[in-house]
Amino acid sequence: MTEQRYEPLDEDWQRGLAVVAHPDDLEYGVASAISKWTSEGKEFTYLLATRGEAGIDAMHPDETRRVRTQEEIDSAKVVGVDTVEFLDYPDGMVEYGLPLRRDIARAIRRHKPDVVVTMNFEMRFRGGGTNQSDHRAVGLATLDASRDAGNRWIFTELNEDGLEPWNEVKMVLVGASPNATHAVDVGDHIYRGVESLEKHDIYIKGLGRDFDPEMFLTMTANAVGEEFGCDYAVSFEVFAL
Repeated sequence: MTEQRYEPLDEDWQRGLAVVAHPDDLEYGVASAISKWTSEGKEFTYLLATRGEAGIDAMHPDETRRVRTQEEIDSAKVVGVDTVEFLDYPDGMVEYGLPLRRDIARAIRRHKPDVVVTMNFEMRFRGGGTNQSDHRAVGLATLDASRDAGNRWIFTELNEDGLEPWNEVKMVLVGASPNATHAVDVGDHIYRGVESLEKHDIYIKGLGRDFDPEMFLTMTANAVGEEFGCDYAVSFEVFAL
Protein backbone atom coordinates (compact mmCIF):
# COMPACT_ATOMS: atom_id res chain seq x y z
CA MET A 1 0.00 0.00 0.00
CA THR A 2 1.34 3.43 -0.98
CA GLU A 3 2.14 5.68 1.98
CA GLN A 4 -0.09 8.77 1.98
CA ARG A 5 2.07 11.70 0.98
CA TYR A 6 -0.46 14.53 1.01
CA GLU A 7 -2.60 16.12 3.69
CA PRO A 8 -6.27 16.98 3.00
CA LEU A 9 -6.72 20.58 1.92
CA ASP A 10 -8.80 22.91 4.06
CA GLU A 11 -11.91 23.50 1.94
CA ASP A 12 -13.84 25.59 4.48
CA TRP A 13 -14.04 28.80 2.40
CA GLN A 14 -16.35 30.38 -0.17
CA ARG A 15 -14.60 32.64 -2.72
CA GLY A 16 -11.55 31.94 -4.82
CA LEU A 17 -9.45 33.92 -7.29
CA ALA A 18 -7.19 32.03 -9.70
CA VAL A 19 -4.27 34.03 -11.09
CA VAL A 20 -2.11 32.56 -13.86
CA ALA A 21 0.02 33.63 -16.80
CA HIS A 22 -1.70 32.08 -19.83
CA PRO A 23 -4.90 30.61 -21.21
CA ASP A 24 -4.66 26.83 -20.56
CA ASP A 25 -2.41 27.05 -17.44
CA LEU A 26 -5.24 26.10 -15.08
CA GLU A 27 -6.55 23.38 -17.35
CA TYR A 28 -3.58 21.04 -16.88
CA GLY A 29 -5.01 19.84 -13.58
CA VAL A 30 -6.21 22.64 -11.33
CA ALA A 31 -9.47 23.11 -13.25
CA SER A 32 -10.66 19.70 -12.02
CA ALA A 33 -10.45 20.96 -8.44
CA ILE A 34 -12.16 24.20 -9.40
CA SER A 35 -14.99 22.18 -10.95
CA LYS A 36 -15.43 20.34 -7.65
CA TRP A 37 -15.46 23.60 -5.70
CA THR A 38 -17.94 25.41 -7.93
CA SER A 39 -20.24 22.36 -7.83
CA GLU A 40 -20.28 22.81 -4.05
CA GLY A 41 -21.34 26.44 -4.37
CA LYS A 42 -17.96 28.13 -4.15
CA GLU A 43 -17.41 31.19 -6.35
CA PHE A 44 -14.38 31.53 -8.60
CA THR A 45 -12.92 34.23 -10.81
CA TYR A 46 -10.03 33.80 -13.25
CA LEU A 47 -7.36 36.48 -13.75
CA LEU A 48 -4.84 35.94 -16.56
CA ALA A 49 -1.73 38.04 -17.00
CA THR A 50 -1.59 37.48 -20.79
CA ARG A 51 -3.80 36.28 -23.61
CA GLY A 52 -1.21 33.75 -24.78
CA GLU A 53 -0.62 35.51 -28.10
CA ALA A 54 2.91 34.15 -28.54
CA GLY A 55 1.83 30.55 -28.06
CA ILE A 56 1.18 29.31 -31.62
CA ASP A 57 4.16 29.49 -33.96
CA ALA A 58 2.15 29.18 -37.18
CA MET A 59 -0.43 31.83 -36.25
CA HIS A 60 -0.02 35.61 -36.07
CA PRO A 61 -0.17 36.90 -32.49
CA ASP A 62 -3.24 39.05 -33.22
CA GLU A 63 -5.24 36.01 -34.30
CA THR A 64 -3.77 33.84 -31.54
CA ARG A 65 -4.82 36.45 -28.98
CA ARG A 66 -8.41 36.30 -30.20
CA VAL A 67 -8.51 32.50 -30.38
CA ARG A 68 -6.93 31.82 -27.02
CA THR A 69 -9.02 34.42 -25.24
CA GLN A 70 -12.19 32.69 -26.42
CA GLU A 71 -10.84 29.23 -25.67
CA GLU A 72 -10.16 30.27 -22.08
CA ILE A 73 -13.61 31.80 -21.63
CA ASP A 74 -15.21 28.62 -22.99
CA SER A 75 -12.95 26.44 -20.87
CA ALA A 76 -13.79 28.34 -17.69
CA LYS A 77 -17.52 27.90 -18.25
CA VAL A 78 -17.09 24.12 -18.30
CA VAL A 79 -15.95 24.19 -14.67
CA GLY A 80 -18.47 26.76 -13.48
CA VAL A 81 -16.46 29.98 -13.84
CA ASP A 82 -18.21 32.87 -15.61
CA THR A 83 -15.78 35.73 -14.94
CA VAL A 84 -12.45 35.68 -16.79
CA GLU A 85 -10.31 38.83 -16.72
CA PHE A 86 -7.07 39.66 -18.54
CA LEU A 87 -4.29 42.06 -17.57
CA ASP A 88 -2.86 42.13 -21.13
CA TYR A 89 0.81 41.79 -20.25
CA PRO A 90 2.90 40.67 -23.28
CA ASP A 91 3.00 36.89 -23.56
CA GLY A 92 6.47 35.47 -22.95
CA MET A 93 7.79 38.75 -21.55
CA VAL A 94 6.03 39.08 -18.19
CA GLU A 95 8.38 40.49 -15.58
CA TYR A 96 8.11 40.11 -11.84
CA GLY A 97 7.93 43.56 -10.28
CA LEU A 98 5.80 46.26 -8.72
CA PRO A 99 3.43 46.84 -11.67
CA LEU A 100 2.46 43.16 -11.74
CA ARG A 101 2.09 42.98 -7.96
CA ARG A 102 -0.04 46.13 -8.03
CA ASP A 103 -2.37 44.79 -10.73
CA ILE A 104 -2.89 41.51 -8.90
CA ALA A 105 -3.37 43.26 -5.56
CA ARG A 106 -5.99 45.47 -7.25
CA ALA A 107 -7.89 42.39 -8.41
CA ILE A 108 -7.70 40.84 -4.94
CA ARG A 109 -9.14 44.00 -3.37
CA ARG A 110 -11.95 44.04 -5.93
CA HIS A 111 -12.91 40.37 -5.74
CA LYS A 112 -12.22 39.81 -2.03
CA PRO A 113 -11.29 36.12 -2.23
CA ASP A 114 -10.83 33.83 0.75
CA VAL A 115 -8.34 31.76 -1.23
CA VAL A 116 -6.00 32.64 -4.10
CA VAL A 117 -4.86 29.96 -6.54
CA THR A 118 -1.80 30.25 -8.76
CA MET A 119 0.74 28.01 -10.48
CA ASN A 120 4.23 26.73 -9.76
CA PHE A 121 6.87 29.45 -9.57
CA GLU A 122 9.86 27.19 -8.95
CA MET A 123 12.52 26.64 -11.60
CA ARG A 124 11.30 23.10 -12.27
CA PHE A 125 8.16 20.99 -12.18
CA ARG A 126 7.84 17.82 -10.12
CA GLY A 127 8.91 15.65 -13.06
CA GLY A 128 12.05 17.73 -13.58
CA GLY A 129 10.92 19.80 -16.56
CA THR A 130 12.05 23.43 -16.65
CA ASN A 131 9.37 25.95 -15.75
CA GLN A 132 8.63 28.90 -18.05
CA SER A 133 9.51 32.48 -17.13
CA ASP A 134 5.95 33.86 -17.22
CA HIS A 135 4.78 31.14 -14.82
CA ARG A 136 7.55 32.00 -12.38
CA ALA A 137 6.92 35.74 -12.52
CA VAL A 138 3.14 35.52 -12.15
CA GLY A 139 3.17 32.84 -9.47
CA LEU A 140 5.60 34.69 -7.21
CA ALA A 141 3.89 38.04 -7.81
CA THR A 142 0.57 36.46 -6.88
CA LEU A 143 1.94 35.16 -3.60
CA ASP A 144 3.34 38.59 -2.75
CA ALA A 145 0.27 40.49 -3.94
CA SER A 146 -1.95 38.35 -1.71
CA ARG A 147 -0.21 39.99 1.22
CA ASP A 148 0.16 43.40 -0.45
CA ALA A 149 -3.61 43.60 -0.88
CA GLY A 150 -4.12 43.83 2.87
CA ASN A 151 -1.66 46.67 3.50
CA ARG A 152 -3.07 50.15 2.91
CA TRP A 153 0.41 51.66 2.84
CA ILE A 154 1.53 49.56 -0.15
CA PHE A 155 0.13 50.77 -3.49
CA THR A 156 -1.69 53.68 -1.87
CA GLU A 157 -3.18 54.60 -5.24
CA LEU A 158 -5.55 51.67 -4.77
CA ASN A 159 -6.96 53.43 -1.69
CA GLU A 160 -7.49 56.54 -3.79
CA ASP A 161 -9.39 54.39 -6.31
CA GLY A 162 -11.78 53.39 -3.54
CA LEU A 163 -10.39 49.86 -3.11
CA GLU A 164 -10.11 49.17 0.59
CA PRO A 165 -7.41 46.78 1.81
CA TRP A 166 -8.37 43.11 1.82
CA ASN A 167 -6.46 41.03 4.34
CA GLU A 168 -8.82 38.06 4.48
CA VAL A 169 -6.94 35.77 2.08
CA LYS A 170 -6.41 32.76 4.31
CA MET A 171 -4.07 30.88 1.98
CA VAL A 172 -2.48 30.77 -1.45
CA LEU A 173 -2.69 27.43 -3.26
CA VAL A 174 0.04 26.68 -5.79
CA GLY A 175 -0.81 24.10 -8.44
CA ALA A 176 1.74 21.89 -10.25
CA SER A 177 4.30 22.57 -7.51
CA PRO A 178 7.18 20.14 -6.95
CA ASN A 179 6.78 20.97 -3.25
CA ALA A 180 3.09 20.07 -2.99
CA THR A 181 1.91 19.25 0.53
CA HIS A 182 -1.87 18.91 0.23
CA ALA A 183 -4.37 17.37 -2.15
CA VAL A 184 -8.04 17.45 -3.13
CA ASP A 185 -10.03 14.36 -4.13
CA VAL A 186 -11.65 15.48 -7.40
CA GLY A 187 -13.47 12.24 -8.20
CA ASP A 188 -15.46 12.42 -11.44
CA HIS A 189 -14.65 16.11 -11.78
CA ILE A 190 -11.48 14.92 -13.50
CA TYR A 191 -13.66 14.55 -16.59
CA ARG A 192 -14.86 18.14 -16.32
CA GLY A 193 -11.19 19.01 -16.20
CA VAL A 194 -10.62 16.99 -19.35
CA GLU A 195 -13.47 18.77 -21.10
CA SER A 196 -12.09 22.15 -20.05
CA LEU A 197 -8.65 21.31 -21.45
CA GLU A 198 -10.20 20.07 -24.69
CA LYS A 199 -11.66 23.56 -25.19
CA HIS A 200 -8.09 24.66 -25.98
CA ASP A 201 -8.26 22.64 -29.20
CA ILE A 202 -6.69 25.16 -31.57
CA TYR A 203 -3.83 25.83 -29.17
CA ILE A 204 -3.16 22.12 -28.59
CA LYS A 205 -3.16 21.42 -32.33
CA GLY A 206 -0.86 24.40 -32.82
CA LEU A 207 1.76 22.79 -30.61
CA GLY A 208 2.43 20.36 -33.46
CA ARG A 209 2.61 17.19 -31.41
CA ASP A 210 0.27 14.43 -30.33
CA PHE A 211 -1.39 15.17 -27.01
CA ASP A 212 -4.34 13.37 -25.42
CA PRO A 213 -5.96 15.57 -22.74
CA GLU A 214 -7.85 12.69 -21.13
CA MET A 215 -4.80 10.44 -20.91
CA PHE A 216 -2.62 13.24 -19.55
CA LEU A 217 -5.05 14.45 -16.89
CA THR A 218 -6.28 11.05 -15.71
CA MET A 219 -2.76 9.65 -15.44
CA THR A 220 -1.50 12.70 -13.57
CA ALA A 221 -4.48 12.81 -11.19
CA ASN A 222 -4.35 9.05 -10.64
CA ALA A 223 -0.68 9.28 -9.64
CA VAL A 224 -1.53 11.93 -7.05
CA GLY A 225 -4.59 9.93 -5.99
CA GLU A 226 -2.47 6.87 -5.28
CA GLU A 227 -0.46 8.97 -2.84
CA PHE A 228 -3.62 10.45 -1.32
CA GLY A 229 -5.82 7.38 -1.08
CA CYS A 230 -8.37 7.98 -3.87
CA ASP A 231 -8.79 7.50 -7.60
CA TYR A 232 -8.12 11.05 -8.79
CA ALA A 233 -6.64 13.98 -6.90
CA VAL A 234 -5.01 17.36 -7.54
CA SER A 235 -2.10 18.50 -5.39
CA PHE A 236 -1.18 21.95 -4.11
CA GLU A 237 1.58 23.64 -2.18
CA VAL A 238 -0.12 25.70 0.53
CA PHE A 239 1.04 29.07 1.83
CA ALA A 240 -0.97 30.22 4.86
CA LEU A 241 -1.23 34.00 5.23
